[in-house]
Amino acid sequence: MIENTVAAWHKVLEEKDVAGLDNILADNVVFHSPVVHTPQVGKPITTLYLTAALYVFNNGSFKYLREVISGNNAVLEFTTVIDGITINGVDMITWGADGKITDFKVMIRPLKAINLIHKMMGEMLEKMK
Repeated sequence: MIENTVAAWHKVLEEKDVAGLDNILADNVVFHSPVVHTPQVGKPITTLYLTAALYVFNNGSFKYLREVISGNNAVLEFTTVIDGITINGVDMITWGADGKITDFKVMIRPLKAINLIHKMMGEMLEKMK
């Protein structure tokens, strides 16, 4: 089950398949943004954030460097380059017995990257409204 969820997430990323998020997110999923201090609760808001991220982060240079999977948790380390800034981060994903993601946390570094992502995600979310 675990490998299926991670594989489904990879497919969503590779194909920029926004509709595929509906199949892998639990209704009560919680999203933790690297730039928003409060957790975002529910499938609609999590879908919105992950959709924006699909377009901001996933620009041709995005790649996962390693994955650590244990039980119903995965940590996927990634790198991407945006506007000449190399961004390093991790997606921390938890899912339930049904294989649907219940918690998705993104952490990024360095500070320049956080500031850039804050600006770009804000702009993307505004466009999506």
